[in-house]
Amino acid sequence: MEKTALIGTERFEVKFAGQGSSLDTIGTWIRTHRAGFIEPYPPRIVNSTYFDTYSLGAFEENLVGASSREKVRLRWYGREPASDKSTLEVKLRRNKLGWKLSYPVHGVPHRSQSWRNFQKSVRGQLPPDARIRFDAHPMVSLVNRYHRRYFLSGDGLIRVTVDTDLKAFDQRFGRVPRMEQSIDLPDMLVVEFKFSPDDRTNAMDLMKGIPLRVSRSSKYSIACSNITAT
Repeated sequence: MEKTALIGTERFEVKFAGQGSSLDTIGTWIRTHRAGFIEPYPPRIVNSTYFDTYSLGAFEENLVGASSREKVRLRWYGREPASDKSTLEVKLRRNKLGWKLSYPVHGVPHRSQSWRNFQKSVRGQLPPDARIRFDAHPMVSLVNRYHRRYFLSGDGLIRVTVDTDLKAFDQRFGRVPRMEQSIDLPDMLVVEFKFSPDDRTNAMDLMKGIPLRVSRSSKYSIACSNITAT
């Protein structure tokens, strides 16, 4: 049976960024908010391998704020994954709305397998439509890792994630995954609100007063800005 994508619903994603030292302040802001946020899931470590063009086209699209863009990544969880299950995600954005296509695969990067063979293995598990997008992003650009906490408004309509301890590893010139030396990144946190178009008015009201600045840059772009500046 041919695999098909799990298609996420369209949603708005609004990011805020601040210094890592503001974590306690943000935690208090969320816990005491009138929206009655709860933590529906335990925190976890998020890992992503990003695929891009040789000219870092996906990064450039984010940098200039292109109205139509896509990003390809492989995601898995845990500092030491309990299994080899991962998900190939294609994140799509048209103007201010975003959604993603998700393809479950087996395999996480490790030094015993070259990037070339790893990409071949992932590609072999994808349906034809996903292979086209995967082939359009032939270079493994970087791996990032961060700690994520999850929050959900009392009415279940607004999701919030808080990402801290961001680390990234440049993979552009490596034959195998390299995770020994991380990119020099600022100590920061990223808070993201996620909500459907129908809940936009309510979400914008809930975001008022958050003690952080709005950020257009993704965590991928933040890391790429640092590796291209050196």
